[in-house]
Amino acid sequence: MTGTPDFVVVGHIVRDVAPVGYRLGGTPTFTAAQAHLLGLTVGVVTRAPADFDPGAAFDFAQIARGDSDAWTVFENTYTAQGRVQRILSRAAAIEPEDIPDAWRSAPIVLLGPVFHEIPDSIARRFSARSLIGVSAQGWLRAIDEAGSVRHAPWSGEPFWRGASAIFASDEDLAGDEAELARWTADAGIVAITRSHNGARLFADGRWREMDAFPEEEVDATGAGDTFATGFLVRYRETGDANEAARFGAAAASLSVAGIGAAGMGNRVQIEARMRQHPEIALR
Repeated sequence: MTGTPDFVVVGHIVRDVAPVGYRLGGTPTFTAAQAHLLGLTVGVVTRAPADFDPGAAFDFAQIARGDSDAWTVFENTYTAQGRVQRILSRAAAIEPEDIPDAWRSAPIVLLGPVFHEIPDSIARRFSARSLIGVSAQGWLRAIDEAGSVRHAPWSGEPFWRGASAIFASDEDLAGDEAELARWTADAGIVAITRSHNGARLFADGRWREMDAFPEEEVDATGAGDTFATGFLVRYRETGDANEAARFGAAAASLSVAGIGAAGMGNRVQIEARMRQHPEIALR
């Protein structure tokens, strides 16, 4: 490992079942790609089998890979009632010791588990000067006997302790608004993405809402991770929650126009989208 990356993302790189085999997913896949497109150096902390080959998907990133006998594999089925997910296998849990020492002072960190693979205390392993975001999704999940994923309220120690911002979607919350009261009591920023309905953001002690940037959706996978990445990068640069939310939402709108990370935009494209729609802002 050489040097401290600008942006460190922690979580399992996932193999999603696809018609032609597998495609990579999970927060690290989408966050690393978007952060790289924004000109940042990227570090990924994950667990995967020894046959993991970063290849073209991660040739721009530093990878801290812990050992695992298996991949985390998801099967996604889309129905009229929404997405149904099954977990077919799980990689080994990520340990705090998997984080290289030099990475603990990274300027930006996103903790993005897919299913409880990160200890709830891990945010405190990073510098107090780091801007730390937490993707709540992976902590709000349980599985039934068939491996199907369902929502489950968090009952352990606060996984968000030490973080500056918490990110989740309406799908992650599954109508459980009680989670939000716990989060806003501890974190200065809470962002809830709502697909084509936009987003709502708690910052500066109050909730506000924002419309979505218009885009014809091809694939929404990873849009929440893209929003979180864009938000954190821009908030680190400006300290302005409205600017960060607009930037993250514009980045997410570009990402849904392509398959996987193929539609993601760079800084010039994201800022152009923002200029096209000055009316889209927190209100």
